[in-house]
Amino acid sequence: MTNTMTHKEIPLILIVDDIETNRFTLRDIITEMGYKPILTENGEQALKVVERFPIHLIILDIAMPVMDGFEVCKILKSNPETKEIPIIFISAFDDASDIERGFALEGEDYITKPFTPSIVKARVKLHLKLYETNLRLKDLNRQLHISVDTQLKQMEIEKKNVLYALLRIARESACYDTEHMERLSYNCRTLAEAMQLSSQYDHLISDTYVDTIELAAPLCDLGNVAISTTILQKTDALTEEETEIIRTHTTIGAKILKDIQSLGDYNDFIQMSIDIAGYHHENWDGSGYPSGISGDDIPLAAQIVALVSVYCALTENRIYREMYGASEALQIMEQDSGIKFNPVIFEILKKIFRQLH
Repeated sequence: MTNTMTHKEIPLILIVDDIETNRFTLRDIITEMGYKPILTENGEQALKVVERFPIHLIILDIAMPVMDGFEVCKILKSNPETKEIPIIFISAFDDASDIERGFALEGEDYITKPFTPSIVKARVKLHLKLYETNLRLKDLNRQLHISVDTQLKQMEIEKKNVLYALLRIARESACYDTEHMERLSYNCRTLAEAMQLSSQYDHLISDTYVDTIELAAPLCDLGNVAISTTILQKTDALTEEETEIIRTHTTIGAKILKDIQSLGDYNDFIQMSIDIAGYHHENWDGSGYPSGISGDDIPLAAQIVALVSVYCALTENRIYREMYGASEALQIMEQDSGIKFNPVIFEILKKIFRQLH
C-alpha cells in the first residue's frame, strides 16, 4: 500500500500488541491526539492491515506469540511499499540488546511499558513530523528530477536543432538536397536493422543503436560548413590542393561535435556523430582519410554510413552524370568490396537493396 500524507489528512496509527489493556491505553492516547488508531493483536493481522490502509506510523510490541515485533519490522522494512513507515517499538523490558536490535532493523524509536502518555505523544508527534518531512523531500526530489530531465531533453533538442541548421548550410553549399539526407538516414537505418539479424553484428546493434544512426548519419558532412562553396560546387576535376581542403571536412565536422560534447553532453547521439563525421571516408584496407585506419578499427557506424553514402550518391542524379540503377550501382560498388567497404556489410546490403530508397 503506497503511503502518502497531506496536511488535511488525519494520520492512521497502527497499534500492534497482544495485550488488550495495552492496546486500549495506546488507543486512548492516540485518539486524544486527534489521530485515528487501528488496533491489532498480532503480527499477521498487522501485515494485513498495512496492505489495506495507508498507515502513517506503527506502534509495535516486541514480545508477541507466533510472530514477534522484530520479524514484523523486518518484513515491513524489506518491502519498498512499506519501508518508509516509521515504527516505534514497545516493550516491558528496558533491555539494551533489544533496543540495539530494533534500531538495526531500521526501527525509528523505542518506548517502555507502562506507558507515560506525554512520552508516547512526544514520540508519535516527532516521528509523524519526520515522516511527513521525508515524504515532502522525496516528492520535491521527484519533481526536481522531472524538471531537470525535461530541461536536459530540451537542451538536447536545441543542440540537435543547431547541428541540423549547420547541416542545412553545409548541404546547400555542396548542392545536396533534402531528399539525399532523408535517403541517407532511412537507408542507414534499414541496413542497421538487417545487420541486427546477422550473427556477426546482432550483439553490437541494439534498437537504440538503429534509432541513433538514423539521426546521426546526415551529420557525416557537417564539416562542409567550413569549406568554400567554390570548391564544393566545382564540376571540373579538383586540384591536389583543393582535394586536401575537401578532405578536412572530416576533421572539421568531428571537431564541431567534440566541442559540443565537451560542454557535458556524453550521449550516444553525439559520440556516434563524431565517429561518423570523422571516419566515414576511411577505407577497409587503410587507404582512406583522415587517419588511414583499417578494418574494424573504423567505428562501425562510420562503416555503415560510408557504404550507404556511396550507394545513395550512385543512385542519384549529379551535375556531371545521370543516376545509376540499383543493380548497376551495386556492380560498381562490388569492385571496392574489401577495399573501401567492409565485405560482410556489403553482402548484407546486397541482400536487402530492394528495401532501400
